[in-house]
Amino acid sequence: MATLYGRWRRRHADVMRMMVRRILFLLPLLLFVTLGVFALAAVSPYDPIDAYLGGLAGELTANQLGQLSATLNLNLPWYSAWWQWMSDLFHGELGTSRVYHQSVVQVIADRLPWTLLLSAVGLVISVLIAFLAGVWAGRHPAGAIDRLLSALATTLQATPPFVLALAALSIFALTLNWVPTGGLTYPGEPVTLRSTFDHLLVPGIVLGITQTPWLIMSFRESIFEALTSDAVRGARVRGIPPRMIVLRHILPVALPPFVALVGARLSELVVGSVLVEAIFAWPGLGSALVSSAQSLDFPLLTFLTVAITVLILLGNLLADIVFVILDPRVDADA
Repeated sequence: MATLYGRWRRRHADVMRMMVRRILFLLPLLLFVTLGVFALAAVSPYDPIDAYLGGLAGELTANQLGQLSATLNLNLPWYSAWWQWMSDLFHGELGTSRVYHQSVVQVIADRLPWTLLLSAVGLVISVLIAFLAGVWAGRHPAGAIDRLLSALATTLQATPPFVLALAALSIFALTLNWVPTGGLTYPGEPVTLRSTFDHLLVPGIVLGITQTPWLIMSFRESIFEALTSDAVRGARVRGIPPRMIVLRHILPVALPPFVALVGARLSELVVGSVLVEAIFAWPGLGSALVSSAQSLDFPLLTFLTVAITVLILLGNLLADIVFVILDPRVDADA
């Protein structure tokens, strides 16, 4: 800890400049993201009125549909709807979700904790698997386990997350009946720690596994390069124990790129979380994002898109900060 604090004190000015530069980049990016949501929604094949009415739009007259469209502000051009949303946002009004018939703030408050829980579990599982597998494969290159891990990583990387999720659901929930098929708790029962664990286990493992291939292969290469470096060869010649070589010479060199890659993969984690939540009916923001996109629920869809963009960029920034602190060779202004 003292070493990390010392590195932070030496590089805090570089880190602060990097943070300011990223934040200045974030503001116009978010503006274009919101514009993009409304522009793409304008050409979407979904009918927001039909979704709002639960598929009963055909039972209304043209006059009734026009009145409802005006009430929901669906008769505005997309740029006018965007400007109205921005105006409400500046006044602290996020609007009401047409899908959930709740304020956007309430939808976020109800679902954000469950998305954070699932994402955190998936991230911990992926990092733990990648760390252990990468260290082993890097220290035993071309071995049986190394070849097996490479084959598995290649296969997993080529497999879409929803395929893994459907396979896990089919095997462990429908065939073996070991875990529930989805949701957060059992029908008619309150949410408890046990029910949450039962329903979170398979989605968390699936989400974690989808993120491991690149992490394993990258960390494996970093470990192998550190093992073959002159510093490690010199340490072996001096008779330093293998455990100390790993802790003092290999991991300090291999960890910074690994941390940076974890941050760079956060976007994939978010995408995987959306798909996993939808398949396992997990009550998080991912399933809400899918529902709001299908119904063109502009207040909820736009805010969720912006929030996910912010989370990804902040996660990348945090990973880069840790990378800069851990590795003094990195130029924070690059």
